[in-house]
Amino acid sequence: MADNADNTVTVLENCRVLDVETGDLSDAAIAVANGEIVSVDNGIKATRDATVIDMQGACVLPGLISCHTHLTIVFPFSLSDPEENPAMTAYRAYRRGQDALNAGITTVRTVGELNRADIALRKSIAAGWVTGPRIFSAGLGVSVTGGHGHGFTAEADGADGFRRACRRDLLAGANHIKIFLTGGIAHENETLEESQMADDEIRAAVEVARSKGTYVCAHVGDSEPIMKGLEAGVRCFEHTYNLDAATAAAIRESGGFVVPTLAVTRSKDWMRRHGFETWTICKAAAAGSDHLESIRNAVKAGVTLVNGTDIPPGDTDDGAPVAIREMEHCMEAGLSPLQALQTATTNAARLINRRDLGVVKAGCKADLIATQDNPLDDIRQLAETFFVMQEGRVVRDDRR
Repeated sequence: MADNADNTVTVLENCRVLDVETGDLSDAAIAVANGEIVSVDNGIKATRDATVIDMQGACVLPGLISCHTHLTIVFPFSLSDPEENPAMTAYRAYRRGQDALNAGITTVRTVGELNRADIALRKSIAAGWVTGPRIFSAGLGVSVTGGHGHGFTAEADGADGFRRACRRDLLAGANHIKIFLTGGIAHENETLEESQMADDEIRAAVEVARSKGTYVCAHVGDSEPIMKGLEAGVRCFEHTYNLDAATAAAIRESGGFVVPTLAVTRSKDWMRRHGFETWTICKAAAAGSDHLESIRNAVKAGVTLVNGTDIPPGDTDDGAPVAIREMEHCMEAGLSPLQALQTATTNAARLINRRDLGVVKAGCKADLIATQDNPLDDIRQLAETFFVMQEGRVVRDDRR
């Protein structure tokens, strides 16, 4: 790993900078210092003590953000151990973080991790002991007793129970709250329609999050529980396997977000390679058609979509990191290449309340990746990312 000291000025010359807000591509040099972009200007003159990197005409764009990540999840699910040694959990989280970072995913939002290993990893990265993506954590996540995620989440019942569990996650270092409104496809005896939380439990989670200036995201399968979440103030909905047009319009009206995780119902080969039981693969595939139609409803309604995979985003499926495959799935649902790229840049940055991420502008974090050609011409270019910089430090450099 090449390591640029934080106080060293680095100039990336001979770039074609992609504006992910407009889709424009322009020749420029990018000056970086103290982990931030100082300027983006073709007239930059490198000082004598600056580190100069010739990008050889590459397309440079912001590092990607994946917003539905589990760094500690075990595949197949049947091998999961709620009593696992926390050290083992942390090692797995570190490896998954490395895979994501090397794929150009410089920031992840986690949505429930065993032993809160993502928070430990985040602290280790901040201390300089290891490298990894920037992490926004949900802590353990909170479900009802015996609900979706049983054995791996904090379990609670009643409004007071949810208040306590959410406060514990925030106290431990969570950046947002994750709850589970319905069943899912990971458990054989659950359905996507079943409501698992009472209205007062949802409101309690939202109240606690808002008291600390943050928000609630919710695992959810069906439109009716989504409406209950909207009424309580949930900001972001994960999966939305069965989303009708009226509910999609309501999410858009509220200013909410959807993280589709279309990869979950479209990765049969990946699931087979990871030893998933046949019933799990069949249940995921059976939900695929409705899932895609649901996201088409979201696109038509103008809902803000955000990239997230559920599968570790740096894992490979059909020759590309799953985060890139997710963009392809969203294009199948109706997004343009630019809109698909925005799900992992500008839209994701808005969701996590970090406007200094997801764009290449002066004053923003120097999270940068490079591809040989413009990914708006072929989104698969992102699978060929050969240069990754995170907060001013080069963590991957495979230039010719």
